[in-house]
Amino acid sequence: MSRIGRAPITIPAGVEINVTEGNHITVKGPKGTLERDLVPQIKVSVDNGIVHVTRPNDSKECRSLHGLTRTLVDNMVIGVTRGFEKKLEINGVGYRAAKEGKNLVMNLGYSHQVIMPETEDIQIDVPDANHIVVKGIDKQKVGQFAAEVRGKRPPEPYKGKGIKYDYEVIRRKEGKTGAK
Repeated sequence: MSRIGRAPITIPAGVEINVTEGNHITVKGPKGTLERDLVPQIKVSVDNGIVHVTRPNDSKECRSLHGLTRTLVDNMVIGVTRGFEKKLEINGVGYRAAKEGKNLVMNLGYSHQVIMPETEDIQIDVPDANHIVVKGIDKQKVGQFAAEVRGKRPPEPYKGKGIKYDYEVIRRKEGKTGAK
């Protein structure tokens, strides 16, 4: 049995979960509302402030979807209560970020500025010129947006210039040695 799938999800105060026909789940909380269609094989039930995720049989497909479904529901509950955030760092001479209105404007060594608009699901915060914080209630959208920002100038291994996650460690390579 899946250890993750078996674990019950306790519903915090102020969160409302509604499961309708076709395994469509709606989670409402203080930070917003999330909706998702879950796979029909896995059964999601809510009773007495606890969400239980069960599977009908032990087929390989049901086993693989059991833990996934439970984690998706748990991430929805966490998102509407606390939210998610990803922190990015910018390294490099002249590389910087700023927020202009609802746009993230970055100077990344190109001949032009890189502009990324803020969406309704994602909030961008720029505490200083070398740090970017991406916040939102949907874990998948926060991670995707942070990956797209990082993809504008991924860190390079020689000097470490570029955009990296705050926890990311860049493995440095040795540069050229002089020819003799």
